[in-house]
Amino acid sequence: MSDLKHETQMDGEKLGGVDEAQLVAALPDFDDPNVDKDAAIVGILEDDSPYPEVRSAVANTDDPDIPVSTIRSWVLGVMWAILVPGLNQFFFFRYPSVTVTGIVAQLLVFPLGRAWARVMPNVKIFGVSLNPGPFSIKEHVLITIMATVGYQSAYATDIVAVQRVYYNQIYNFGYQWMIVMSTQLIGFSIGGVARRFLVQPPSMIWPTNLVTCALFNTLHAQTYAGIGSRGGISRERFFLYAFIGSMSWYLFPGYIFQALSYFSWVCWIAPDNIRVNQMFGYVHGLGMSLITFDWAQIAYIGSPLATPWWAEANIAVGFVFFFWILTPALHYTNAWESKYMPISSRGSFDNTGKAYDVSRIVNPDSTFNQEAYSAYSPLYLSTTFAISYGLSFASITATLTHAFLYYRKQIWTQARRAMHEQPDIHARLMSRYPQVPQWWYLIVFCMGAILSKRMTSDQFHSVYVCLRSDLHRGLGNQTFVYVIPIGMIQAITNQQVGLNVITELIIGYALPGRPVAMMLFKTWGYITMAQALQFTSDFKLGHYMKVPPRYSTPLNDICPTKTNTALRSMFAAQVLAAVIAGTTQLGVQAWMFTNIPNMCDPEQRDGFICPSTEVFGTASIIWGVIGPARQFSPGQVYYGLTFFFLVGFVTPVIGYLLSLKWPNSWIRYVNFPVIFSGTGYIPPASAVNYVPWAIVGFIFQYAVRRRNFSWWTKYNYVLSAALDAGVAVSAILIFFCLQYPQNGNIGLNTIQTWWGNT
Repeated sequence: MSDLKHETQMDGEKLGGVDEAQLVAALPDFDDPNVDKDAAIVGILEDDSPYPEVRSAVANTDDPDIPVSTIRSWVLGVMWAILVPGLNQFFFFRYPSVTVTGIVAQLLVFPLGRAWARVMPNVKIFGVSLNPGPFSIKEHVLITIMATVGYQSAYATDIVAVQRVYYNQIYNFGYQWMIVMSTQLIGFSIGGVARRFLVQPPSMIWPTNLVTCALFNTLHAQTYAGIGSRGGISRERFFLYAFIGSMSWYLFPGYIFQALSYFSWVCWIAPDNIRVNQMFGYVHGLGMSLITFDWAQIAYIGSPLATPWWAEANIAVGFVFFFWILTPALHYTNAWESKYMPISSRGSFDNTGKAYDVSRIVNPDSTFNQEAYSAYSPLYLSTTFAISYGLSFASITATLTHAFLYYRKQIWTQARRAMHEQPDIHARLMSRYPQVPQWWYLIVFCMGAILSKRMTSDQFHSVYVCLRSDLHRGLGNQTFVYVIPIGMIQAITNQQVGLNVITELIIGYALPGRPVAMMLFKTWGYITMAQALQFTSDFKLGHYMKVPPRYSTPLNDICPTKTNTALRSMFAAQVLAAVIAGTTQLGVQAWMFTNIPNMCDPEQRDGFICPSTEVFGTASIIWGVIGPARQFSPGQVYYGLTFFFLVGFVTPVIGYLLSLKWPNSWIRYVNFPVIFSGTGYIPPASAVNYVPWAIVGFIFQYAVRRRNFSWWTKYNYVLSAALDAGVAVSAILIFFCLQYPQNGNIGLNTIQTWWGNT
């Protein structure tokens, strides 16, 4: 802190009479490369966040009288909690997929809320007003949170799909529902417990939420610190222009001229050269062509306008080293017999280079058959797939080491702090609202645990016998240990370290040859953590937008003698929306497998080839059927990848020691958990999703931010929201208007059949 204290030694007039010791104490407790110290001082002096990103997108004021929990917000919230998850589950099994993001829900909710306020009569039913007045920003936030709590396909639904497609196991809806509910609800309870560490501290930015906050304030025409005095067109008009432009442009890479999406121009020059296509191709190559004109490809791993540049730089360095240097070196030296397979693929292969046929090595009850395995073939992976497993190993140990070295003081401090002790303006504004008691989250946790136990005992007894109590305890401890450090990394860098591989490794060694047990254990271990961080992110959004976690005022309209503690709260909204979303997704999935012919077949005519289910199924073969002992133990094909655990443990220590020696150098920006985990979307992602992402990130998050900070402050997050929303709306219109009707034959001869698409 010595350099920081030196920077704060200003004359009393500039400080405005603020005591230096108090000023320094109000700044973040650790050396965060994401904060500019001068800007932090300005933020503290203006009674605002020390982070310019937050000041540019979040209001530093609050009106506690703005209505939140109204009949309007609950009706619209439930409606969107059904519609968005249902649509996304439908598209989840299709390639290319279309995702109805939270931005789309946020946009479409707005005119509905305004229309409700205009046309709904001002009458009361059972004492509750149908039209409480103008559509408020806090109502909008609550509805959006309900729409996005479970907007992505529930991870556990892939268990159901893999059991059906790979192992010919079809169980009743009750079994499926209990799997999904147990994982979703346990994750919510963990997120509630973690909020002291991941929501209240001002350094926990959660960059993605800044895009959402900027759009909220744009739609509701809020003026707040950071942009109020700057010139240029309004943010509303800027958003409209960018949204229309994005929606119109996506018609070309999304339908008319799809080569603009996979713009592998080098391969067009030498289409028959295998090595050129391996190096420069996008689908099964390393993507050195660099270019795409499709925002859906650029933002596939997250908006580059929402992630800090230093984090993007870490990911870019990791991608270049591991996938453009190490991968070709291993592939062309035939490590792991890799030259007989594609250099990049999400599938698995046998010793003839064909797709691995798991049915040849399992018994009728889906357990492993050693004799059949010996007669058939070991399992092989593409080089990028194998490297991705190694990086997952490294990210696990790197996360713990990095968290201990850099965040141990903050974790210990936050463990002892109450929320009202936080200096951040947003925490002080939220301190007026009562918090949700911890025992509420404990009840939700118990409900999820009971569902998981009932599911395993009643519907799949053999799995319950396998997942005995010691494994359950280890699973719970692992999840709790990792949520805080992984959450801190995600809250600062916008990148999440997944626990899917480490859970696969644990259960694969503990119970080899049981793929369904592996998938269940993996889901409880990984998705509970991921879901906890999803809920935590929503908590932070509510924190930024000053949405009360719960109300303590009497609900006079309904029951004047009781305190409203549950019905009118974000807590209840999240729990209810999670249950509705999971149930809806299971219903949609059941309908699809019943009514869509050849679901998950690679030749399915409408594109419902289930790419994620293929990756999930491949993992069930690797870790569940064959088991890691036959893949990663000494003497096995992929034993060398286990040394990545050691790499992940050592590299943060080296970086930390170097940063102590040169505290003001670029070394302090190096974050090894981000380097190892940032490429975690590969496969199915490829270079087309990473390299243009990093280039756009450099332009906006580094060049524009440094040279025209005023423009960046006012428009950056609005631009990100507009581009995301435009692509999502355009993709939906293209699918339902041009691709789905008439079996996709609209425009087949006049528009789509030309060299730009074929």
